[in-house]
This record gives sequence, C-alpha cells and structure tokens, in this order.
Amino acid sequence: MNAPTLCHDEYEVLSAVVPLAGRRIVELGCGDARLVRAVLARHPDCRVTALEVDAVQHAKNLAAPPTPGLTFVAGGAEAVPAPDASFDLALMLKSLHHVPIAAMGQALAEAARVLVPGGLLYVSEPVYDGGLNDIVRLYNDEGTVRAAAQAALDAALANGPWTEIVRHRFAQPVRFADFAEFQRRMMQSSFATYTLNDALVERVRAAFMPHCGADGAAFERPLLVRLLRREAA
Repeated sequence: MNAPTLCHDEYEVLSAVVPLAGRRIVELGCGDARLVRAVLARHPDCRVTALEVDAVQHAKNLAAPPTPGLTFVAGGAEAVPAPDASFDLALMLKSLHHVPIAAMGQALAEAARVLVPGGLLYVSEPVYDGGLNDIVRLYNDEGTVRAAAQAALDAALANGPWTEIVRHRFAQPVRFADFAEFQRRMMQSSFATYTLNDALVERVRAAFMPHCGADGAAFERPLLVRLLRREAA
C-alpha cells in the first residue's frame, strides 16, 4: 500500500473533494471548530452550525471572538436540533468514533435527515496505526470504537440513502515540544476522563521519550476520509 499523502491542513483535503462556496454546513462534534473557521475565512458566503456535546468546549466556543457565519449549538450527533433537509454538507471530523457505539447508526441517520437530497457527508476518522497511536493506546485504546465507526459507515451505506463517492487516506504531522505538552494536549482533554496513575504515566513517558529530540517529538497521524452522498428517497 502506498504511504498516505502528508497534509498539514485538512482544509486542503476537504476543499479538494467538496465544492464549498455557499454551502450550508453542519459540523457534528466540532471541538474548537478550527476547520470550519478556515472554511468561513475563505468562503464567507457559507453558513455553519457547529454542534458540540462537551459542555466545557462548548463554553469555550461561545466565549471566543465570534466568527461571522458560525453558530454554536450544544448537542450531539444522535439528535441534531435542526429541521429536515437543512444543510448541504455535514462534517464529522474525528468525531464519529466518540459517539457511543450503540448510537453511531442513529448519528448517521440524523446526518441523512438534516441533509438535502444530493447533500454530502464528509467523515474523517483516525486510522488505528502509527507511532502516536502506539503511545496513546497505552491509556486510551480506541481500536474497538474506531473499527465500530467504520462498521457503522458500512452499515449506513448498505441500508440507508447513501452512496460513497470518495475514499482517501492521508496523514497529518503532529509535533510536541516535550512530554509535558503531550500530557496537556493528549491526556488532559475535557471530553474524556482517563484512568491514570503514576505507573501508567511513566509507561507513557517511556514510550514517548525515544521519539523526542532537540526540537521535540514529531509524528504522523494517519486518517481516512469517506465522502458519502445522500441520495433521494
């Protein structure tokens, strides 16, 4: 298999496969909404509704300087607070595997409901592979949920109003100045609580440090994009 394309900014991948001008967009699980802010900076005629289920992150989003065209809403992908056929494009950026496994099918059904016929669902999911994954799985093994996310997409394609039109693998470079930054960014997130103790933290540190040089630790995070089109009923 060829090595995945290296891409610093996922906007490049998104804009290559989706016409973005004038789109009504919903992001399901927006985090800090970095990518949709980039979309709006380049396409101010877009309108984005960004859902976030994590109350801490949602409060940070509301407190940040407003971005024209961007509206934040508290809510999860399983119950999108929007009428049928409200959007042209739905985004799930590293978020489907965070949906409870039993609710993944419902989340994809909700995406179908709120998209217009011909609307697009862009799903970007981390691949269970690579050096960074080997470290993170010591305290947060996502093998099961990542596989479930792909299985949910396969089931939605088999049973729902979807056609897959793009499948693309790429990798994002990730850099940490030191282990303290890794801890802050990867082990102390507000949307997840990990069971940590001193011995486990030391195991993670021991796995991290061989990657760390004078300019920090550099990794490549592999991701898989699947672009689905919502067909007419």
